[in-house]
Amino acid sequence: MLKRWNFATYMRRNLLSLFKNPSFSVSYSGDASRGGFSNGTSLDTHGPESENEWEKLLKPFDLEDLRKSLNRITPNQLCKLLELPLDVPTSMEIFDWAGTQKGYIHSFHVYYALVDKLGAAEEFKVIDRLLLQMREEGIVFRESLFILIMKYYGRASLPGQATRVLVEMRDLFACEPTFRSYNVVLEILIDGNCPKIVPNLFYEMLHKGISPTVFTFAVVMKALCLVKEVDSACLLLREMTKHGCVPNSVVYQTLIHALCKVNRVQEALKLLEEMFLMGCTPDVNTFYDVIYGLCRLDRIHEAAKLIDRMLLRGFTPNSVIYGVLMHGLCIKGQVDEARALLSKVPDPNIVLFNTLINGYVTVGRFDEAKTVVHESMLPIGCVPDVFTYNILIRGLCKVGCLGSAHELVNEMAYKGCEPNVITYTILIDGFCKQGRLKEAGDIVEEISAKGLALNTVGYNCLISALCKDGKVHEALEIFGNMSSKGCKPDIFTFNSLIFGLCKADQMEEALGVYQDMLLEGVIANTVTFNTLIHAFLMRGEMQKAMKLVNEMLFQGCPIDIITYNGLIKALCKDGAVEKGLGLFEEMTRKGVSPNNVSCNILINGLCRTGRVQTALELLRDVIHRGLTPDVVTYNSLINGLCKVGRIREALSLLDKLQVEGIVPDTITYNTLISWHCKAGMLDDANLLLSRGVDNGIIPNAVTWTILDEKQLRRGLLFANAYGSLTVMETGAIPA
Repeated sequence: MLKRWNFATYMRRNLLSLFKNPSFSVSYSGDASRGGFSNGTSLDTHGPESENEWEKLLKPFDLEDLRKSLNRITPNQLCKLLELPLDVPTSMEIFDWAGTQKGYIHSFHVYYALVDKLGAAEEFKVIDRLLLQMREEGIVFRESLFILIMKYYGRASLPGQATRVLVEMRDLFACEPTFRSYNVVLEILIDGNCPKIVPNLFYEMLHKGISPTVFTFAVVMKALCLVKEVDSACLLLREMTKHGCVPNSVVYQTLIHALCKVNRVQEALKLLEEMFLMGCTPDVNTFYDVIYGLCRLDRIHEAAKLIDRMLLRGFTPNSVIYGVLMHGLCIKGQVDEARALLSKVPDPNIVLFNTLINGYVTVGRFDEAKTVVHESMLPIGCVPDVFTYNILIRGLCKVGCLGSAHELVNEMAYKGCEPNVITYTILIDGFCKQGRLKEAGDIVEEISAKGLALNTVGYNCLISALCKDGKVHEALEIFGNMSSKGCKPDIFTFNSLIFGLCKADQMEEALGVYQDMLLEGVIANTVTFNTLIHAFLMRGEMQKAMKLVNEMLFQGCPIDIITYNGLIKALCKDGAVEKGLGLFEEMTRKGVSPNNVSCNILINGLCRTGRVQTALELLRDVIHRGLTPDVVTYNSLINGLCKVGRIREALSLLDKLQVEGIVPDTITYNTLISWHCKAGMLDDANLLLSRGVDNGIIPNAVTWTILDEKQLRRGLLFANAYGSLTVMETGAIPA
């Protein structure tokens, strides 16, 4: 009723203002059947059969009555009529009828009022016709009309049409655009997701001698930042003064946000300092951008100092800023510092508490996480929510307290916080990781009983655990139920199944799952291909493995270090060490950095084929590349040197290994003892065993086998009393 009354009041006010004009005298008839306009000079509202004033005003507008009632209408009166909430067809009829009056000419204001109404209705074709009509009638165009049209095109998400109007206002209608028109179109292009066009329009504006404003620069900088041309945007900042413009807060905030987004935080900090020097006041979001950027680069303490500066300058950090810094501290394991920061927050919320609790759980300090709940949260009336409980349940699962985790699920339901699918998924994952698949199955049944549906992550936990446990057929059954439950499998689902089938040596079925995955629209990743490739290599089927490598490249999936290492190992195993070295070189050319495993595979392959010198040269090369050889590397070289009769060099390598801080293992000593025994150097073998025992090496079954073969076991055991005692104390002597 209030809206209806306001509408009637608006109609009455506008019509009565017209009636007061002597040349626009209209009276209402008392005819209840028509309720329209009639000739006369009085307003008849008397008589029992007459409609009251409100009823008449709310009747549909009758153009014929208007025509009969008017002797003449002026442009000013027509403007007022067009401002009434009439529909477009009625407004056009009034406009056309008024134009037929003898000696009447539509004014600019009439056209403006009509265009305003047409733009609101998105009648753009009619607007184009009106513009041509205005030109024919010799109406002097004003920039405000074109700006109005441009804005309506912007609201209709038609940035291209707004740009066309900017071009045509000068070329077709002889109206020179100023910075106002350009600013409107530039902003429309940004809002219409056309930032690439903005710089071109800006430079066209400069070329035509139109001076930009601070707003112009701000919009253009925003566009450049959106298309990742941050350097160009920063250059414009220095160009502003040449055009008499002084940067404002919006300009600085735009650039700081863009720089932080691309991790150029140091430059953002300099701009923040400049902003203060220029007397521009940053808002909280500007500080957030810089603080978030610093935290993302692990510059946590700098971020904390910036918060202190905020407080000194009278700014109050919001909970989001505190949350970002706390999250950064927790990621670095500085959970106690995060807790100290939380104590400074004036009104901590549940999100901040959850961040801290999650930090404690992640670093394995579950008891302290629980303390935060009971000693910090609850006393201030902050009630744990489902996220809090999920974090705590994850913490209990992480430390292996699955029973307590399950009890906490029941407790949260008792306290009025309903567990969600994520809660149960965490619990399922915990049981699966401990191999307790029956309990995980019980949780699934519990979920179903509560009317909840297991999500993809939950299914993946079960499928992965079953595949690792060798129960791939059960995993396939669960996989078959996923679609019927409305749950779509993802790449992790398919990779788990492919792994399980490869582990069970069911390669045809694994390839079948791979094909099904592609049909489902799931794109294979490096893990998918590596699983299949390594399975074929283990079977010695190099051709099938290489076919998958080619398919991997064809699909745009990059070959990684794991792929290369698998192929190099297979080639070396087959004795094709030269091809392995070729792959090693190809890997480095393509920007894949070799690791210790790559080097160890090649060095072992070279040593096995007697190419020890090449292996030693490769060792020098990998050290030059920045890799640090490990005990596996040296074991291969020691074995290779001994194999070609260079036992003294092998012993020198043992000394070098210890100098470099690499601890020899049982394999190192077994290798040397074995070759010394083969060479008949029994005393040296005895010394090596004693040296190994002195260095904490425990002889194993292989050691005793080597000694048994040379009938040295008894003699060596008593050759060194200290060594013998050490061996016996460790319990390494077989019974």
